[in-house]
Amino acid sequence: MNIKRIGIDLAKQVFQLHAVNDHDKPVMNKRLSRQQMLP
Repeated sequence: MNIKRIGIDLAKQVFQLHAVNDHDKPVMNKRLSRQQMLP
């Protein structure tokens, strides 16, 4: 997996992670709680 860019949508309790490759195709879309994000 070749990740070019990562975006993080910051919210109060849930974070949404989004990553795209060199061709701007989504390669990851993950939802994490605040407790999962801290480690």
